[in-house]
This record gives sequence, C-alpha cells and structure tokens, in this order.
Amino acid sequence: MKKKILFVVTSHDKKGSTGEPTGYYLSEVSHPWEVLRNAGFEIDFVSPKGGKAPIDGFDLTDEINARFWNDKVYSDKINNTLSPAQVKAAEYDAIFYAGGHGAMWDLAEDTKLAAIARDIYERGGVVAAVCHGPAGLVNIKLSNGKYLIEGKKINAFTNEEETEVKMNEIVPFSLETKLIERGSKFEKSAPWQVHVAIDARVITGQNPQSASSVGKAILEIINK
Repeated sequence: MKKKILFVVTSHDKKGSTGEPTGYYLSEVSHPWEVLRNAGFEIDFVSPKGGKAPIDGFDLTDEINARFWNDKVYSDKINNTLSPAQVKAAEYDAIFYAGGHGAMWDLAEDTKLAAIARDIYERGGVVAAVCHGPAGLVNIKLSNGKYLIEGKKINAFTNEEETEVKMNEIVPFSLETKLIERGSKFEKSAPWQVHVAIDARVITGQNPQSASSVGKAILEIINK
C-alpha cells in the first residue's frame, strides 16, 4: 500500500462580483505534487463540490505544471475530484490545501473538509497549506474545542501581497488578519519571497513561490 496524501482544491471559479475567473493555482498543486509523488506517495484530490475543479495560473511553460497536466492519471484525478463525503480520513498521512483566490470563497466555511483535516491531524498526520490555502485552516477546531492554528506559527498570502495584486477590496476577508484573530503567531517575509512556517505538524507557505518548499516540508515531517 502506497502512503496517501489528500490535496484540497477550491470549487469556486469567480473573483467576487468582478466576474473574473479564478480557481486553484496550478503551480501550487503541481510543485508539491512532484516532490511527494517522486517520494512514492499517492495523491488524491478533494474539493467542496467534487467533480471538475476550476483552474487559475494555467502556465504550461512551467515544466512542472506541464508534467502534472500531461500525467494522464493525475490530470484525470483533478478533473474528477472527490467530494468530502467520499473521503475516508483514516487513509491519509497528510492533508494539503492548495491556494488560488477561489479558496477564499469556499474553503473556510466547509465544515466537512474541516472535520477531515481534524481527523487526520488528531491521528498524528500533517495539515499543510500554501498561499490562500490557509483559508481552509481558519475554522478547523480540534476535539478539545480549540482552533487548530491557535498558538502555532502560521504563514499565508500576506496583506501586502493581496494589496499588490489589487484583490484586498475583493476577497471576502483578509487572510492574514483572520489567521491572527484565530490566535496564530503569524509570520511573513517580504512579498513574493519563499517562506514556510512549521509548527507541531502544521505547515504553511506564503505564496506560489513557496509551494515546492511546502511539499518538501510535508515529506520531512511525515518521514520523521
């Protein structure tokens, strides 16, 4: 039996009322995928609605994106994602929330995904996220009633980065601010720098540039 990791991607395809398309950000899936697949892990995909996940950042000049997209098994998996009801948390060593702006509209409020993440974590597994993926972490509560991220070092797409991409007035909430409100010890680097926070089996990365490093950190923690 191969060890398995569950990747979460958004089902949301519009940037608020702008009408502009969004979804999961391809490199934030492909770069960790390559690290973990090469290490022998099997990866499954889940989204709030299941089925075909909307995509953003579709750039096949990125060689890793191209390898992922041209991999028949995995392109098929991400175009036919599982629904939360189809997922058995006990099968997975880690759960990873990919970013893309779509994540800001549906991952935070998804109680079924939050329950899956809690179960994986409380069985000794890893919870990880990158860029806007940590939106999926803001409402995860452990069995003791505390927020998963309370008191932990956490990183995510920063307020400065949100302002630079002119989305700070469009997203439904400020991710950095919300993570701080939940009691996390938010840490960050300058915009677009690689930054990964690791604390008690919770791994978070700041931006697309950090995606591969998050994959490497997941691998390191699982193999400890």
